[in-house]
Amino acid sequence: MSTGRLSLYDRVAEQTSSVVIRRYSTSFGLASRLLGPGVRQNVENIYALVRVADEIVDGAAEDAGLDVVGAGRVLNELEAETERAMEHGFSSNLVVHAFALTARQVSFGTELTAPFFESMRADLSAKVHDQASFERYVYGSAEVVGLMCLQAFLLGENVTDHARFETGARALGAAFQKVNFLRDLSADFETLGRSYFPDVAVDSFDEATKSRLLDDIDADLAVSAAVVPDLPRSSRRAVALAQSLFAELAMRLRATPATELIHTRVRVPNPVKARLAIAAAMGAKPSTGARKSLEGAQS
Repeated sequence: MSTGRLSLYDRVAEQTSSVVIRRYSTSFGLASRLLGPGVRQNVENIYALVRVADEIVDGAAEDAGLDVVGAGRVLNELEAETERAMEHGFSSNLVVHAFALTARQVSFGTELTAPFFESMRADLSAKVHDQASFERYVYGSAEVVGLMCLQAFLLGENVTDHARFETGARALGAAFQKVNFLRDLSADFETLGRSYFPDVAVDSFDEATKSRLLDDIDADLAVSAAVVPDLPRSSRRAVALAQSLFAELAMRLRATPATELIHTRVRVPNPVKARLAIAAAMGAKPSTGARKSLEGAQS
């Protein structure tokens, strides 16, 4: 009897996580459709918790009237609840419960969640980063999420070179985060008072700085692109699409003048997303972002 009740609770928790992530991210929803069913649910479970934590430090918590101290308290409670759920296999928070189901199934723990929550806490206090704190932040906020997903991708697979896949997962996570930092440069600075990139300021942002940042992003994308074709079929097409979407965004950022970039949030149009999705579904190789997009240059 109790097993049946827990099974129902598990399903409801996972359905909740799926709703959370699909309402918050159209690009993620598009890519996740290309995942194998079992892998898809685990990845959605991971990203839903990431989304909730992000709302505590950047979104709904502030709109609800929580100050920095209050948001920090809620974030600490979420981390503690996550750790308890990973240990015991149950949480009254449905998103946390689903995340713990995945963590226990694919075998990761606080070695990945602790750096993640550390980076989330940094958003409540750190306004400017030096190179060391920037690298810690990117690792905790993005690279460890890639490593969590990698565990889901490789579950049940006979992998001999796990370190190579980890390198690719970290590089892709880093590229995703840096692209988001670059396209949100002005909003982060003006609305949140943050400057993520070391020694980069909106009032002195120029073409040389933009090119330097994008060259670094392209290097990360090249590392991850080399690994994507060797992922299991159940995740390969979805990761290829995610890689191509962010490579396309990076190319559009490169085609946008620096003076315009600090006032505009560059996006990938829906028809282009659809084209990339079709290409990924058909097995096309993921883009590295190293070439300037003709569409990007003309838009």
